[in-house]
Amino acid sequence: MSKPIVAIVGRPNVGKSTLFNVLAGEPISIVKDTPGVTRDRIYAECTWLNMNFTLIDTGGIEPDTGDVILSQMREQAEIAMETADVILFLVDVRQGLVDSDFRVADMLRRAKKPVVLAVNKVDSMAKYGNDVYEFYNLGIGDPIPVSAASRLGIGDLLDEVTRHFGAEQIEHEDDDRPRIAIVGKPNVGKSSIINKLTGSNRVIVSDIAGTTRDAVDTEIVHNGTEYIFIDTAGLRRQNKIKEELERYSIIRTVTAVERADVVLVVIDATQGVTEQDAKIAGIAHDNGKGIIVVVNKWDAIEKTDKTIYQYSNKLKEILSFIPYAEYVFVSAETGQRLNKLFDMIDVVRENQNMRVATGVLNEILSEAVAMQQPPSDKGKRLKIFYMTQVAVKPPTFVIFVNDKELMHFSYTRYLENKIREAFGFKGTSLKFIVRERNDKNGN
Repeated sequence: MSKPIVAIVGRPNVGKSTLFNVLAGEPISIVKDTPGVTRDRIYAECTWLNMNFTLIDTGGIEPDTGDVILSQMREQAEIAMETADVILFLVDVRQGLVDSDFRVADMLRRAKKPVVLAVNKVDSMAKYGNDVYEFYNLGIGDPIPVSAASRLGIGDLLDEVTRHFGAEQIEHEDDDRPRIAIVGKPNVGKSSIINKLTGSNRVIVSDIAGTTRDAVDTEIVHNGTEYIFIDTAGLRRQNKIKEELERYSIIRTVTAVERADVVLVVIDATQGVTEQDAKIAGIAHDNGKGIIVVVNKWDAIEKTDKTIYQYSNKLKEILSFIPYAEYVFVSAETGQRLNKLFDMIDVVRENQNMRVATGVLNEILSEAVAMQQPPSDKGKRLKIFYMTQVAVKPPTFVIFVNDKELMHFSYTRYLENKIREAFGFKGTSLKFIVRERNDKNGN
């Protein structure tokens, strides 16, 4: 089930970034130089009282003039309203009410979304408590006094935010139909693929990037099995796609991926794989989903008998962080190889749910250790006691060792490769958890 999305909206210098980092529990503004965007400043996964939600940072605004303030605040609020389930409107008790606060509040009040009003920088109720009442004039509900810097009032704020989550958003879903997220840059043919599979134009298709406003669920029956396809794209905009809007298309991708069992990463064959494609694939990888890379518009490529192998090798080189991914070359225009998608999806789902008996796993482990000794450091060698599988989707293994520090990433990857050699696990990532256990022999 999709997690609720909460967007923070507010003027510059009201403390949005501080509040964002406090709610996220860490300084999310630090960007890791790895594929995927699990820890950049665009969003964070948060939990409050066993309720999970995605928190959006609506971005820094540093305008030069009053007119720019109003225009950028308007755009920011529009994006938040289109994307979020709950909007957290942050104002500053020390600056007091200003004209742009009223303008944004007017927009939010007309939106069909719940709005929670937070008055920031209330470090002392004795000093600022009466000033909070001024914000009732915005007409969007009770102002909640908080101090992001001092972490005051955060619990009350989160109680109010999560109160607006719909019952359908609080994780409980018995629907076990396969869910397939179809993700990729705007205009690579995601909607066209779904339309071809369904045989009808159920999803708006246009050559203007970003014509799909929201994630769209489409039920497709193939050989008696019902599949739910989740189509995503950027926000619809008549003017050119701006960087801020692209940020929010990533949020759409994240929420679609979370709901899915298998993710189809669609790439435009005529453009080749791009950095944004790698980032989107990284989202699926970071979430432990099954991955199929779908190269669309293959009919538009001039080919020789070696083209597909050369193209595949180039793709795998750039997407080297998902070596397990399956690849298929299709054309939404002609329908070429589209029916192969269902067979691939079924195989990947089986691999996502595969369980390996502990005894068999440890036979592979013993053989792997005999072939390549575990690493050592300062005279102490890693000893691996045993391995067991504890979960599926993705298959998750716990390895018990004498010293976690000695379990180098490279040796974990070596063991993963041995498991894949034995069982395949095509299309799905594998997760490994290393735990220490005392050696009873004292060695």
